[in-house]
Amino acid sequence: MKTITVHAAPSEYILENGILKKLEAKLIERNIKKALIVTGIKSWAAVESYLPEFHEVQIKQYTYNGECSFSEIDNIVKRMDGFDAIIAIGGGKVIDLGKAAAAEIHKPVIVVPTVASNCAPWTPLSVLYDDTGAFIRYDVYPVASSLLLVEPQLLLEGPRDLFVAGIGDTIAKWYEADVQLKRIEEKTVPMMISYESARQCKELLLKHSVKALEAVDEGIVNNEFIKVIEVMFMYAGMVGGYGDHYGRTAGAHSIHNGLTAIESSHSVLHGVKVSYGICVQLMLEGRIDEIHQLRPFYEALHLPQSLKEMGLQDVTEQQLLEVATKAAESHESMHLMPIGAIDAKRVANAMRELEIVIN
Repeated sequence: MKTITVHAAPSEYILENGILKKLEAKLIERNIKKALIVTGIKSWAAVESYLPEFHEVQIKQYTYNGECSFSEIDNIVKRMDGFDAIIAIGGGKVIDLGKAAAAEIHKPVIVVPTVASNCAPWTPLSVLYDDTGAFIRYDVYPVASSLLLVEPQLLLEGPRDLFVAGIGDTIAKWYEADVQLKRIEEKTVPMMISYESARQCKELLLKHSVKALEAVDEGIVNNEFIKVIEVMFMYAGMVGGYGDHYGRTAGAHSIHNGLTAIESSHSVLHGVKVSYGICVQLMLEGRIDEIHQLRPFYEALHLPQSLKEMGLQDVTEQQLLEVATKAAESHESMHLMPIGAIDAKRVANAMRELEIVIN
């Protein structure tokens, strides 16, 4: 059994109405006198009214170009002379970018999510892409964020489609952890924490997602919305944080990574591609019954179970093979699944069969 390295949580986490008004005080507690805000155009427009006026801490802003790429990491690192910390404000890519740059220069990172779409705010991990949006790899860091501040109303005002995609990304935690951990009889305590966290990702999302979406549509925070965003951040982050390679990713995320090989998929949100990837993984496992059981949930949230439902019905046979080849590369987490040898041919067959099962 491989050794597990536990990356449990941010040093401090607060979910509270109006918490961002306390940001300067939280920086002062950490002896941060000068901080670089890393953000995006839409993220900054969303968050600006929630932030305090800064009197004692010097703040400078950097707007990224839309990708968590090596060139963007370099752009931030070059600007960090004299700065004590990075404040990453935005969605998953902005947050991953802030974490990556902070790890490069060994400075603390403060995280302020503007959307609820994945577990990036919780995890000491970044998914890295090239400047065109093609997946390269993910890096895990030895130090988690110093502070995670969650303003519920800000997240409620985020794009609905990103929230739905986040639910799709988070429910994958169960399927990707389950396929690896269920066959291990003598689980370590961290494995047990990871496995139970993954189970809660599925059970709580199936129970509360529809009501949480009502909160988004009505513009009023409710208990279900709070539960879903905390599942998305905390429980999802704990799956990989405690399970390490046994709980982080498996087939669903490999399919997402494979899809980045074709340009037509770049406009499809990460969590939407992952939710489709769950179904391809289940096909590889031979669990067609589970695909059908998930059908009502997917339909309620308008998540895709096929390429056609994802708007990629025009994918050619050559493109499908490119996706399958990239998804089955030797370094991909798909190979962590104990279901026999997996190659591009097997993945492509699963994708073709899924189109028939769904359509």
